[in-house]
Amino acid sequence: MTKRPRHLHVYTDRHGHERIYLRKPGEKRVPLAGPLFSYQFWEAYHRAAQGVSAAIQSDTQPEDRNPPGSVSAAIAGYYGSAEYKQLADSSRSNRRRILERFRKEHGTKSLAKLETKHINAIIDKKADKPAAANELRKLLHIVFEYAIGAGMLTENPIKRAKRVKYVKRSHRAWTDADVESYRKRWPEGTPQRLGLEVFIHTGLRRSDAVRLGWSHVRDGWITITTVKSRHRKTLNIPIHPTLWHHIKDTPRNQRTFLHTKWGRDRSAKGATNWIRDAAHDAGLPSDSSPHGLRHAICVRLAEAGCTPHQIQAITGHDNLAEIETYTKAVSQKRLAQIAMDSLANPQSGLANIDTNILKMLEALALPSGIEPLSPP
Repeated sequence: MTKRPRHLHVYTDRHGHERIYLRKPGEKRVPLAGPLFSYQFWEAYHRAAQGVSAAIQSDTQPEDRNPPGSVSAAIAGYYGSAEYKQLADSSRSNRRRILERFRKEHGTKSLAKLETKHINAIIDKKADKPAAANELRKLLHIVFEYAIGAGMLTENPIKRAKRVKYVKRSHRAWTDADVESYRKRWPEGTPQRLGLEVFIHTGLRRSDAVRLGWSHVRDGWITITTVKSRHRKTLNIPIHPTLWHHIKDTPRNQRTFLHTKWGRDRSAKGATNWIRDAAHDAGLPSDSSPHGLRHAICVRLAEAGCTPHQIQAITGHDNLAEIETYTKAVSQKRLAQIAMDSLANPQSGLANIDTNILKMLEALALPSGIEPLSPP
C-alpha cells in the first residue's frame, strides 16, 4: 500500500466525490488533482509542496506531456471528449485511474506503432488478474476508437487483441432467510432497518439509493434520475406499502433517508460498508452487499411473474440481458417443477399444458404488493 505524504487531507464529500488537499501548518490549504496517487496527483502535490500554484488541473494535460502521435496524447484527448465528460463522476474516476497507470508506463510510445501483439503482451502480464486485464482492454479500445475519430490513427489494434477467459464473480442475491435474519437483528426504527427496506423495495443502485429523500416522493411514487447509468434516465417507481410504512415518519426536512448519524449524506461506498457491517452483525455471509439486495428484488419480481421489461422499469438496468438471467432461472424452476410433478403423477396431464398459454399468463402476471400507495 502506498504511504500517504505529509500534510495530506483526503475525504469524500456529500456528493461522493473524492477531495484532496495539501494543508501545511500555518498555510492556506491547496486543492490537488485526483485520483489519489495518480500521475496528476503526484505532479500537483510536488508543485504545491514546493510552493508553486497547484490549482486542480483540468482533464487535459500540458503539451510537453503529450508528444504528438503518442499514446499519452490519445489518452489526454479522450479526457477532453464528450464521451468521457458525459460519464458519471465515479466512472470518470475509475477510468482515469486505470488509464493513468497505463499512460505512466506506455505514454511516450508511438500510437501508430502499437500493434495487436504488443497489446497481447501487456494483457499476458495481467493474466493473474483477468478482470483487470479485460477492463484495460475495453478502455484502450475506447481510447483508440477516439483516436481514429480524431485522425490520430487509422486502425484499432485492440479489435483483434485477446480476451482473458474467467468465471465472472457476481454479487450474491440475498435470500428470504437473509432478509428475515437481518430484520430480526435490526427492528423497526433503526437506520439499518430503513437501509434494508429502501434497497430491497426500490431496486436502486447504491449511488441513487443514498440520494433518495422526500424531494423524490410524490403521490405514492418515487421519481429519481439515475447518476450511474450509461445513459441517465428518470425512473418512476411505485412506493411499496412496506417501504411507505418505514419512511412515512421520517422528518420532512431530512435531506436523504439514509443519512449518517451526523446528518450528512451517505456516500455510495459508505453505504456498502454500512449495510455489510449490519448484515455481519445479523449473522449473514460476508458478501451480503446492497447490490445483492438489488439482485434480490429482481428475483422476487421474476418469481411474481414479471417480464424482463417490467423488471427493467423498476431497476433501470441498461441491459435487458442482465434481467433475463433472473426470469430464465425462475422459468427453469417452474418448468422443472411441472416436469417432476408429471413424473410423479403421469395421469395429471401437467406436461401437456399449452406453452403459449403459460407465456401469456406469465406476461400478464403482475407482482403483488407494489401498487402505488398514496400518502395519507
